[in-house]
Amino acid sequence: MTLQTVLLVAAALFAVGLYGAISQQVVVMVMMGLELMLNAVILAAGAFWWFLSPTPDGQVLLLVVITAMTVEMAMGFAVATLLHRSRQSDMTDMATDLSR
Repeated sequence: MTLQTVLLVAAALFAVGLYGAISQQVVVMVMMGLELMLNAVILAAGAFWWFLSPTPDGQVLLLVVITAMTVEMAMGFAVATLLHRSRQSDMTDMATDLSR
């Protein structure tokens, strides 16, 4: 597998995530699109590190980023759950004012 192939897959993954984040109105689906876009960036960064410098330094940094991304998505799902419980809706246009 070449660097160009991995970058092409990452670009396709990013495009699918961007379409999913822009076209959806449900908060969870928007978050899934953002997750796909972040995964595409991580895949591209890992591919660059692997093909340019095969030492494990870059891969360890990517594991830290994936861990932080997991915690961030868990917090996002907690906010989406709180929004659904308080307003009985999970649409993004209902989430403009979260202070109530």
